[in-house]
Amino acid sequence: MSEQPTPEAAATVRKTRVGVVTSNKMSKTLVVEHIARVPHPRFNKIVKRSKKYYVHDENGEAQIGDKVRIVETRPLSKLKRWALEKVLSH
Repeated sequence: MSEQPTPEAAATVRKTRVGVVTSNKMSKTLVVEHIARVPHPRFNKIVKRSKKYYVHDENGEAQIGDKVRIVETRPLSKLKRWALEKVLSH
């Protein structure tokens, strides 16, 4: 049997996404586009769904075109709810 995480442990699990940096023009903020490949609800063909996230980048590490991993965090501004976890490739 698989163990179920305790409610305290489940609360600390944060969503992560992998995407490509599309803009780094703002101070300490990136725009990251995440492309999800999901099956169409009716036809089950795999389709791409894209979404842009505003991401906090404290040290200005990421550049346009970089592949990055982002993690969900507390609200940092009106639109920013994600933080840069790691730059995966340049």
